[in-house]
Amino acid sequence: MIGLNSIMAKVKPSATLAINELSAKLISEGKEVFRLGFGQSPFPVPNKVVEALKKNAHQKDYLPVQGLKSLREEIGSFFGRRYSLPVGAEEVLIGPGSKELIYNFQVSCAFDELLLPTPSWVSYEPQAILTGHKVVWLSTKKENGWKLDAKALEEHCKKDPDQKRAIILNYPSNPLGNTYSDEELQALAEVLRKKQIIVIADEIYGEVHHEGQHQTIAKYYPEGTIISTGLSKWAGAGGWRFGVFVFPPQLRYLQDAMAIVASETFTSVSAPIQYAAIEAYKEDESLKLYLEHTRKVLKAVGLYVYDELTTIGISMPKPEGGFYLYPSFEKWRPYLIFMGLTNSEDFCSHLLSETGVALLPGMAFGHPHDHFAARLSYVDFDGEKILKYVMENPGINIDKSFVENHCARIVLAIKRLITWTLSLEKIQ
Repeated sequence: MIGLNSIMAKVKPSATLAINELSAKLISEGKEVFRLGFGQSPFPVPNKVVEALKKNAHQKDYLPVQGLKSLREEIGSFFGRRYSLPVGAEEVLIGPGSKELIYNFQVSCAFDELLLPTPSWVSYEPQAILTGHKVVWLSTKKENGWKLDAKALEEHCKKDPDQKRAIILNYPSNPLGNTYSDEELQALAEVLRKKQIIVIADEIYGEVHHEGQHQTIAKYYPEGTIISTGLSKWAGAGGWRFGVFVFPPQLRYLQDAMAIVASETFTSVSAPIQYAAIEAYKEDESLKLYLEHTRKVLKAVGLYVYDELTTIGISMPKPEGGFYLYPSFEKWRPYLIFMGLTNSEDFCSHLLSETGVALLPGMAFGHPHDHFAARLSYVDFDGEKILKYVMENPGINIDKSFVENHCARIVLAIKRLITWTLSLEKIQ
């Protein structure tokens, strides 16, 4: 019988899988588990998009590899309205999730190094390994919210200036929950242009910027930026598997190569979903209200968790977008080491067993294994129920009191996490 490709020995099971398996075991034993490790939007897909899917359930034909033209035109118009980018239908590629498109980019491209800021989303590195690319983790600093600094990027590139490089820059960040300012994006863009680095701007959380003020690095480095986005985070449609790449004309050769890969793999995205997605990119009043309300709720919940945890000395960047926080428990390092916990994976497994609170270990995101940090996803609440309540009560204050009254599981999970953390100081 045939064996496995040798490259598989270099790809480890995901930390998400390990935490989910332990969570399932605890639940089967009758224990309560708070799923703060799984990053899925808690909100329903907007009604008008769901209705469009129903109306187009009969669509059965294979669509063009690049995607339905009317959909690509609507996406181009969306980027024109939101970001003042001149995007035409011919510069848009549709795929079954941004994850697949990022993978196909790596399949299609020849480069010497894939640069990843530390920390970055869990799948970037395994995809690079599967496609035979070298990954370089760029160091970041706590004082800068673990964001990539333009000077650090330039210093790395000086080590071997002839290397061909690509970088994946995700913001608002998974796992950090923060984002880049216009000044930071501009500084990064100057280095990227100087070093001729192609950037995948993974802006899947862009429309979930808590203030609705997301800005794309393509504004400052249009010729070398591919924007990656989709419907999973801002429209709650993770299971629909719908992703978008927006290319500049200068990178048309990459777009054409990725279209060839698509033609030999997934062929095209589900027809009903593409027709329904047209409605998602039309900014009518209902969608504007949907985004306004969901952003306010996520901001309130994120700040609630941030304020509660930082009060006892757990440090992390302040939330600005998405639905993640990246708490560091380094303050309690001596106690954790005394307990025999030597890395963030051990820490998260022990925390889950002791409290029922599931977090993802920082080592899964490229941070050093012995750094006691974890990703916390604050979405363990009934988003559909809360969204309905907010829409029926316009003008309601969405604040700490709101969170305490409507997000009981979040409140209880954070109380358990705080109680357990403070109890560490009693260990002799």
